[in-house]
Amino acid sequence: MKLTVLGAGCWGLTLAKLLTDNFDKVTIWGRAEDLSQDLIINKHCAKPLEIQLKDTVEVTSDLKSAISDADIILLVVATSGIRNVCERLREAGINTEQVLVNASKGIELPSLMRMSEVIKDVLPQQRIAILSGPTLAKEVLAGLPTAACVACENIETAEYVQKSLNVPSKFRLYTNTDVIGVELGGALKNVIAIASGFAHTMGLGDNCTGTLLTRGMAEIIRVSLNLGANPSTLYGLSGIGDLIATCSSPLSRNFTVGSMLARGKKIDDILAELGSVAEGVKTSKAICELAKKFDIDVPVSAAIYEAVYTDITPQALLEKLMNRKLKEEERYI
Repeated sequence: MKLTVLGAGCWGLTLAKLLTDNFDKVTIWGRAEDLSQDLIINKHCAKPLEIQLKDTVEVTSDLKSAISDADIILLVVATSGIRNVCERLREAGINTEQVLVNASKGIELPSLMRMSEVIKDVLPQQRIAILSGPTLAKEVLAGLPTAACVACENIETAEYVQKSLNVPSKFRLYTNTDVIGVELGGALKNVIAIASGFAHTMGLGDNCTGTLLTRGMAEIIRVSLNLGANPSTLYGLSGIGDLIATCSSPLSRNFTVGSMLARGKKIDDILAELGSVAEGVKTSKAICELAKKFDIDVPVSAAIYEAVYTDITPQALLEKLMNRKLKEEERYI
């Protein structure tokens, strides 16, 4: 069997390394300008994480050869690039029998489409699955155990991907047919992770962290229900599981963005310093637009959107959140 990983960023390379022994052949594709000679020749990447791949892994910028004969194609590019890569896949002659597994978490702007919707818009006949869960790259690279979810409306496809990508003792996979819930859980929690990093750096305490996680989850469920998700999915790996991991770890890029915002840094400087994508930044705009569309309340996400795109001070933002009109706590299950 052959695995092709589209995207030579941190998570793409991590997945390639993790899954190398599951396949007879592993190929990594990236744009020529994104591939260093160190990666092409030595199969080595120095930053943002140091990753050493096996010599048998192929690295190429030729998309047609990369996907040729691939059984599973992992799509691990920034969400803003998903549509373009899918268009290139169509031109490169992707086979409808090949399974395209998206591992990027976000919502397309300005369309407000989930990633599977974007893929179907370009490749309507393609077999698609979603990979999502608490998967901080540095921990996965270190061989620490985690679990994730493979979502597909076709359970047979989900089970095929599950068996192909499962790594005993390291990477345990579960199937789910609620694609909407799995995608939204993975995307929307990034905004709450920014809020958590923000609160942590302000020294607001563990009570505040617990409050952010629960009220943040309420917002995620509110939006997801309006888009057709099963609320129980949000209490699984791709929802609360991913939320806990990203909201409690400085290994999370979104947590780091929140931390830097709390220190008064501007978002352009933060992203330049990170040198990698933090999907929660754009997702904060998407969730606010979805909330407006469905006339629902998302105060935590709205606060993060304000922190990212305006000059409001951290203290003013906190007071604005804490002094809103009192209300009853919702119950979803």
